[in-house]
Amino acid sequence: MSDSIRLICASNNAAILRDNLMRSPCLADLPLSVIEDAPSAAVAYNRGLDQSREDILVFLHHDVFLPMGWERLLQKRIREVSALDPAWAMIGAYGVDDTGRGYGPVWSSSLGQIVGYVAIEPRAVQSFDELLIVMRRASGLRFDEGLAGWHLYGTDIVTQARAAGLHSYACALPLVHNDGYKDQLDDGFGAAYAYLQRKWAARLPLRSPIIKISRTGHQLWRARWHNRRARSIRQDMAVDTALDPVAIAAACGWADVAP
Repeated sequence: MSDSIRLICASNNAAILRDNLMRSPCLADLPLSVIEDAPSAAVAYNRGLDQSREDILVFLHHDVFLPMGWERLLQKRIREVSALDPAWAMIGAYGVDDTGRGYGPVWSSSLGQIVGYVAIEPRAVQSFDELLIVMRRASGLRFDEGLAGWHLYGTDIVTQARAAGLHSYACALPLVHNDGYKDQLDDGFGAAYAYLQRKWAARLPLRSPIIKISRTGHQLWRARWHNRRARSIRQDMAVDTALDPVAIAAACGWADVAP
């Protein structure tokens, strides 16, 4: 099955890519496409789709580290989801269900902790964190290039699938997201939020891993206000992204995640 899987990463920083994703042991077995200089995540990942032939595409961030045995665990999770739903669309390492509960687990350096309830079995979700999304090519899905920038495409692509009657699942795929501290939801995030408000007006509210998307959009200004108030707390929670992701994985108990 590993021959039918390809990793696809959009990267604009060779050092981050080298220090994180490129250290993942599974790269000895899984091919990787690195898409550089794309104007948006959607453009980058559609290029990856068009330039590959594999049945399973894993779209992931360049600051993600996949522990030893991760590729075998992924194959196990694909079998589990396929047994439940042969026509599944996507699997994610972190997803949010209709109640807003987040399923992982993944390590986040920006939060300095493991986040997400452990998905004991595949959990149907309504959005993904963009750190890692597994897509079944036969789903026919593509990323919306009208969604500019690098935010909320994990919510948009799952909503596309749901609109087509397809399902997406969070599964336990432990990994290290060596993301840096984020001070605020920037203008790019706000533009993506507004785009999804317009595009999915008939399906609102939507829950992303970060924020609820509603007709009024008051959650966005409230989140920005909270981030300003809690800036010092959030700074203290974050850990240095220069820390070794291999050591972080081992500290989390993920030195080898093979089933």
